[in-house]
Amino acid sequence: MPIRLLSAEIVSKIAAGEVIERPASVVKELVENSLDAGATQISVEAQDGGVGLVRVTDNGCGIARDELQFLYRRHATSKIATMADLERIDTLGFRGEALASIATVAELEILTRTAPEAVGTFLSLSNGEPGRQESRARMPGATITMRYLFRHLPARLKFLKSSGTENGHTTQLVTQYALAWPEVRFSLAFDGRLSFQTPGTGKLRDAVAELYGIETAGQMLELNGADPAATVTGLTSAPTLFRSNRNYLSFFVNRRWIRSPLLVRAVEQAYVGWLTSDKHPIVIATLKIAPGDLDVNVHPRKTEVKFRQESVVFAAMEKVVKMALGVAPMAAVSTPGVAPAGTPGRTAGGIPEGPVTFASPVTAPLWQRQPDSNALPILRVLGQLANSYILAEGPDGLYLIDQHAAHERILYEKIAAQLGAKNVETQGLLEPAAVPLNPKQEEALALGGETLCRFGFAIESFGPRTCLVRTVPAVARSADPAATLLELLDSLTGGTASPEWETRIEEGLACHGAIKAGQALSHDEMRELVRQLEQTRRPYTCPHGRPAIVHMDSKQLARQFGR
Repeated sequence: MPIRLLSAEIVSKIAAGEVIERPASVVKELVENSLDAGATQISVEAQDGGVGLVRVTDNGCGIARDELQFLYRRHATSKIATMADLERIDTLGFRGEALASIATVAELEILTRTAPEAVGTFLSLSNGEPGRQESRARMPGATITMRYLFRHLPARLKFLKSSGTENGHTTQLVTQYALAWPEVRFSLAFDGRLSFQTPGTGKLRDAVAELYGIETAGQMLELNGADPAATVTGLTSAPTLFRSNRNYLSFFVNRRWIRSPLLVRAVEQAYVGWLTSDKHPIVIATLKIAPGDLDVNVHPRKTEVKFRQESVVFAAMEKVVKMALGVAPMAAVSTPGVAPAGTPGRTAGGIPEGPVTFASPVTAPLWQRQPDSNALPILRVLGQLANSYILAEGPDGLYLIDQHAAHERILYEKIAAQLGAKNVETQGLLEPAAVPLNPKQEEALALGGETLCRFGFAIESFGPRTCLVRTVPAVARSADPAATLLELLDSLTGGTASPEWETRIEEGLACHGAIKAGQALSHDEMRELVRQLEQTRRPYTCPHGRPAIVHMDSKQLARQFGR
């Protein structure tokens, strides 16, 4: 095929595509411009998932009337002027305020005023070209309104997800900048409904209280450490406070929200010995690094950075988190998998009040099943080790069974069987549980509420950012209903409603409903658990893929004893 030069229209749309991926991309560019403009109040509105409308209003310095003509031109910016500026970027953006890119894929309206000007100026843009311009009243600042994203690009439009999913991406983004800039008062609204509003006091803990809840804010530890390569400040959670995914790891470099596998590894390394591999902390960390020591242009949307001294930054991050954990009271650290003292329905040691009950069998008895290399043989229970492992004898040696992982497998298959038969057993609560939600959990509930209902949850709205739980799946009857629901919602945030959600919920319910490590079992309880494990389809692993059984055959035992 012959080589040809692309038209200016195609070039501009390709350039816009590198920056504008979805409505949240528009919000990101506009919010960053507001922050660079010195705004202390930023309001974000979205309609129809942000496809119909995105509006960002601020009280920043505004744009001068005679500079509006440059807004819709590519490579026009107020952020850099020389090559030296490009190598030491200390603002959030420089790509012409990204307005030219947005105007290429949507309709744009700008109403702005600077402090010296007596009146504001309105300008409309369509398909990248200027429309009418007129004077309008406005306080100093800017209001940027985007309408009809990708209207003329149906191929891009069809790749967007549901309104709930797109709102979730926007919530995640505004939440991150509200954490990075606690002195700025952020508000976020969807279709006229206020999602959250931060106080803008300048105290990070106040922002965390609004976004993640007061209880969470109270359990956060201070991060504060200086290093020649980086200064690290922020908050990290006490070891008793954790989540089931990494969605609550927030990193900001020079107050720019980034995704960094390097910093994630550093934090997880600091929590070794405090949290198991399936539990993750809540971290809000801001790193201050000399602009010359990092490259912010390694990603078109500037969501990643490259550190000049990666190993030094890694060590600084790990050290500061370890310092914070060093002041955490040791008595407050729970053994992984054991319920904290005072959990409803449990004694201080984490043992359920009254006898342990297991799920009923979900498959045919062993002798009625076809031969299966994955099946367990008939086992004879010998006893319990460390209140966590069941020792059993089989025809070919010794079996060491993780009681929590084994019970997870039993419950997981029971839940899947009930869901397939559309006959999920439920348990009504004597008193409905009021559960406070953060914005991400609220969006996840709006998107996944019907799925949770199929599993046996009865959930009602109960005022702003609060829901009421009336029934729960029977397999999780002994678990804390609020903690169970919140962890399930956390596992659904940032995703799209899909069959994968059912798997996540099945795994989460099985984990919450299963007996815990450290829990003493009677001989009859151990025999019943092993009997039901023998009847599962995949007895050797828990639903997350971790081993449930360690087998040592007779030959291995003989070798160990020199026979």
